[in-house]
Amino acid sequence: MKNISIEFPGVKALDNVTFTTETGKVHALIGANGAGKSTLMKVLSGAYNHYTGEIFLNGKKVTIRSPKDAQEHGIQIVYQEVDTALIPYLTVAENIMLSEIVHHMGKRQFVNWKNIYDKAEQILASMHVNVSPKKLVSELTLAQKQMVLIARSLLQQCTFLILDEPTAPLSLTETEELFRIVRDLKQKNVGVIFISHRLPELFDICDEITVMRNGQFVVREKIENTTPNKVVEYMLGQKLEEQFPKYDVAIGQTVLEVKGLYDTGKIKNINLHVKEGEIVGVAGLVGAGKTELCKALFGASKIVSGEIVLRGKKLTLKSPYDAVREGIALVPEERRKEGVLVQESVATNLSAAYLNKFSKPGGFLDFKGEKQKAQEMIHILGIKTPSTETKVQNLSGGNQQKVAIGKWLVADAQVYLFDEPTKGVDVGAKKDIFELIAALAQRGKAVIYASSELSEIMGITDRIYVVYDGEVVKELETKKTNEEEILFYSTGGK
Repeated sequence: MKNISIEFPGVKALDNVTFTTETGKVHALIGANGAGKSTLMKVLSGAYNHYTGEIFLNGKKVTIRSPKDAQEHGIQIVYQEVDTALIPYLTVAENIMLSEIVHHMGKRQFVNWKNIYDKAEQILASMHVNVSPKKLVSELTLAQKQMVLIARSLLQQCTFLILDEPTAPLSLTETEELFRIVRDLKQKNVGVIFISHRLPELFDICDEITVMRNGQFVVREKIENTTPNKVVEYMLGQKLEEQFPKYDVAIGQTVLEVKGLYDTGKIKNINLHVKEGEIVGVAGLVGAGKTELCKALFGASKIVSGEIVLRGKKLTLKSPYDAVREGIALVPEERRKEGVLVQESVATNLSAAYLNKFSKPGGFLDFKGEKQKAQEMIHILGIKTPSTETKVQNLSGGNQQKVAIGKWLVADAQVYLFDEPTKGVDVGAKKDIFELIAALAQRGKAVIYASSELSEIMGITDRIYVVYDGEVVKELETKKTNEEEILFYSTGGK
């Protein structure tokens, strides 16, 4: 890709970027949020057509202005937001074989369903993915959905496969499975372009790395010639300081107490408590039940038995509305699906959780007040946005996450639940999020921090509950434990 530039209203997303890779190699594309890496790959996969610059394949200039153009040249992409690329009410096989089904229907031919299911089964088997082709996509885990998308890409003659944040939703074993597939593809001379923020895994799987910053190309290096610290310095344009803020916070009274909590599916007999100014970690592997616990505490899933007590008052949470009214806030894992209104402006999102603060008599909104508060929050949170009116879908992942958190700061809750808050967020934005969470604790808020990133749990929490298979299996004091011990209990160790 040569001298690629692209602009969106108020944002120059790519500025004369050159990117080179080849088949049979795994190439990492990395940069802070908003560096332009996803945008560059959207140009290559035909999602954006209003760019300037040229693309060459095998030294020959090619035209890529639509996803169809890209696919004809063997370029496939698996996006970070897997749900947007799959049809939930169709089966696994129907999703994998989608283009073939559409092709037959377009020609008014009958679809040979046996053939469709056989082919889907063969490709899943070749990837060693143990999912029934007859299962509905809506019943799959995030990791399985990703495997379905990769299977679909491989079915169509694939020369280059772009994986955007592929491991963000995956557990350790699922990540290893994905890496096995990536190594297989490399053997078959497919070029894999890997966008990720997790440096250790890039150094494990990639041959080369390209770093971008502020929409520009910074450096391309062979993996063996560089180090994680050097890469971070390229990304940030400066040396990396301490990531986790160090504050002394006086721990106060118990704010939230959970006793014998069961939901309809995953979580069983959960007992925990959080005090004023305390950051309590909920650690566990992907699928352990951390998200389900957060949703139950936020009234978003049905509680079968047990108690949630807030400052001595027993709560009945039938919906998130009840939770918000009682002063409980949730920043969910699936931010685009559940944490922000992607089609709305930054200002609308920031005021969404506390609209009555901005309502005038007669039910009218105080737009001026809303805009002022939004500007204040953009400044406090360091949200990179051209204006308060920019649609949230045009922001980078880290900035979307800051908006998801920001709306709760406007609402001023008592208990803050963070579910994988740094998923798909770069080093710089992570640091901002940790600062934010530490500042909440300083203000005497009770914070629950659910994450499968053990280094973060160790870096930011005071106490830790380890969750395995929907149950709390161990309570640990952060100062007196280490990542190995947490991992031992996370994997079912007794």
